[in-house]
Amino acid sequence: MIKNYFTTLKSSGISPYIWSVFAVLPFYFIFQSSSTIEIIVGVLLTIIFFISYRLAFLSKKWPVYLWTGILIAISTAMTIIFQFVYFAFYIAYYNGNIKNRIAFLTLYIIHLIFTIASINYNLVLGKPLFLKQLPFVIIIGISVILLPFNLYNKKKQEKLEEQLEVANQRISELVKQEERQRIARDLHDTLGQKLSLIGLKSDLARRLVYKDPESSRSEMKDVQQTARTALNEVRTMVSQMRGIRLEEEIIRVKQILQAAEITLIVENDLNRLNISIFLENLLSMCMKEAVTNVVKHSNATNCHIKFEQSANEVCIIIKDNGIGIPDQYYFSKGSGLLGIKERLEFVNGSLDVKSDDGTTITMWVPSVVKQT
Repeated sequence: MIKNYFTTLKSSGISPYIWSVFAVLPFYFIFQSSSTIEIIVGVLLTIIFFISYRLAFLSKKWPVYLWTGILIAISTAMTIIFQFVYFAFYIAYYNGNIKNRIAFLTLYIIHLIFTIASINYNLVLGKPLFLKQLPFVIIIGISVILLPFNLYNKKKQEKLEEQLEVANQRISELVKQEERQRIARDLHDTLGQKLSLIGLKSDLARRLVYKDPESSRSEMKDVQQTARTALNEVRTMVSQMRGIRLEEEIIRVKQILQAAEITLIVENDLNRLNISIFLENLLSMCMKEAVTNVVKHSNATNCHIKFEQSANEVCIIIKDNGIGIPDQYYFSKGSGLLGIKERLEFVNGSLDVKSDDGTTITMWVPSVVKQT
């Protein structure tokens, strides 16, 4: 247990030691006083402050205002009586950990007003002990102004990052679930009907084997042919599950365009792209659909494909010199662009289509690098 404590202390850096110094520091200022009553009051205020500080971190809703009010009152009293302004740093740190925006702003303003008032009070009276620590007082004043907002924004960012992580995990699970459902549908459509047919024909052949051997042999031939067809369809489906690589798809695209007598120009090396297999498969399907549109509708003689990758996104630009696409047909059911748009939006991507001296299709997806 002691070992775990020291391990935790080591991992937290020098922060615990700094807070320990701040916890001992008020007694130095308290014992500077020559009055016994003031020393007793100062010790009691210090003890009450740390107890209230602990309770403030444990409280929620309206007790937050209560404990913070007590902390501000003690800090102001310590600054005026003993010229000890450093409790303001504790309160600034606590304010930055308040999650509710209204409570944060309210307590931030109240604390700032009382801290400035107590500091100005000591400056006007010109108390020697206070003036000696003026550089540190300035640092505390800046901390009271900036530290709460810094901590509040940091906590807010951490919360957003946690929500983003949860959302990403949820999306990942939904993708897996969708993929499982797709595989189930494909297996049902591919094998379900074929296996049912094989079962029916096998049962029919068994009944005809003695009555009509010729018909029985014919049925068994159908069973054999159906089994081969099912096997080929399963092999095709498994091959598609492996994913389509962009390099492979470029070869197919080149063959399609050559058959249509369209010249293909590819810019940038595909080997430079560093993306996940999933995104590569999705972009391959989108690129295939876009090139199919070029062949079917564009009457183009040239097709230019350009690949770009930045730190945040991957972009594919497909441009032809054809007749273009009328605005009303951009995302119609027959254009194929609607399917591309839906695929890209599934991964937070986007699609842009421009018809000017041909058609330019630009596809963006977030740049998620492949795992190594």
